[in-house]
Amino acid sequence: MLKSSPLDGLRFAFGTLTVLPVRVHRWDREAARGGMLSASLVGLVVGGCAAGLGLLLLFLGAGALLAAVASVAVPAALTRGLHLDGLADTADGLGSGKPAEDALRIMKQSDIGPFGVLTLVLVLLAQVAVLAQLYGDSWTRGAAAAVTSAVAARLALTLAARTGVPAARPEGLGAAVAGVVPVPGALAVAAACTIVSAAWGTPFGPHGGLRAAAAVLLSLAAAELLLRRCTRRFGGVTGDVFGALAETAATTALVVLSLGR
Repeated sequence: MLKSSPLDGLRFAFGTLTVLPVRVHRWDREAARGGMLSASLVGLVVGGCAAGLGLLLLFLGAGALLAAVASVAVPAALTRGLHLDGLADTADGLGSGKPAEDALRIMKQSDIGPFGVLTLVLVLLAQVAVLAQLYGDSWTRGAAAAVTSAVAARLALTLAARTGVPAARPEGLGAAVAGVVPVPGALAVAAACTIVSAAWGTPFGPHGGLRAAAAVLLSLAAAELLLRRCTRRFGGVTGDVFGALAETAATTALVVLSLGR
């Protein structure tokens, strides 16, 4: 039996939530727990890369719209589009009106149905529109929003992996991480991320810190509503549901950050 290491959780997080070349040594529940508790750190790295490319394009003379497209493309590329694919599959499953077993079978199919296509288009348009607006207002505001939304997206995964949330299937990533995070641990990570977000939002106007904290909290609330809908509809979570939760949280955070400027 391999000796437990704090790095096992980080390897699990980066190895399963990104395409970065990280070798995962352990796939047991303990490593999964550490990985899901570390998910927001993955968001920080992904968001930093997204913001970095957006800022680079702006520095080279590109417009805010192209910078926004780049900042949306980076998280998709770093996850091989798995979160977006999960969003589309979950939309098809929820929109099918079929019993849980049939809905789960629809979600496993390789094609994307009309509900999935429509959801993908609207979500991506919303993300690009908000980031274009924020980059147009201020380069730093746009970059901060890219980071905040990426952290919120992965934080939603931490909360979705908490104890008491069942897996819809006995196999897959959803089953591997379902219920591994103790509720106090999930809440502690959520509180820490909210406080840090409020701190880095403070420079952006008198209500910047409050807006950043609200973006994180409301993104988690939106993800929680979807999570409850999916657990009732499918009997638990799947890898697709986790992807849908991440995209829902990211989009909600961006929308909130665009309001009341």
